[in-house]
Amino acid sequence: MISVNERDRGWLRAAIDLSRLSPPSPTRYAVGAIVVDGHTGTALAAGYTAETEPHHHAEEVALAKLADRHGGDLRRATMYTSMEPCTTRRSGPAPCADLILAAGVGRVVLALREPPVFAACVGIRILRAAGVDVVEIGDLGPRVREINAHVLDRIPERPAATA
Repeated sequence: MISVNERDRGWLRAAIDLSRLSPPSPTRYAVGAIVVDGHTGTALAAGYTAETEPHHHAEEVALAKLADRHGGDLRRATMYTSMEPCTTRRSGPAPCADLILAAGVGRVVLALREPPVFAACVGIRILRAAGVDVVEIGDLGPRVREINAHVLDRIPERPAATA
C-alpha cells in the first residue's frame, strides 16, 4: 500500500478545485483530473468534465492532452481525480478506468467513490486488479459531494473505504 502524503492531498485538492470549472448538469458529475509525473512531481496534463465537449469526462480530457504532448512511460505517473474513474459509459470512446489502463498510468488517487446515480461503478476494483495502485482520500469526499450537489442531493452519503 502506498502511503498518503501532503503532496497527494495537495494535488487532489487541486483536482477538486478544477472540477468547479465544469458546467453543472443534472446528467453528469463535475470532476477534475490531473496527471502528475512521478519523477519530477510536476503536472503533465489536467482536465475537467465538459472542458472540451459536453460528454467528455475529466480523466478522458487530461489523457487526451497528455497523448498530444507526452510519449513517455506513465507507470510512475499519478492521476489525481476528484471521483472514482467510471467503468460504465453511455457516451465517449471507453470508460475512464479503461482509458487509464490503456495509457499505462501506475497510480490513481481519488476523493470519492462514484455514487450509484447513473451506473454501478467498480473503477477502484478494476484498476487494482490490473496492478494500479489506488489510494482513496475519503476525508476530501465531502468537498466533491458539495460540488456535485446538483446530482447528489437526492442520495444518502456512503462511508469512505480505507485505502
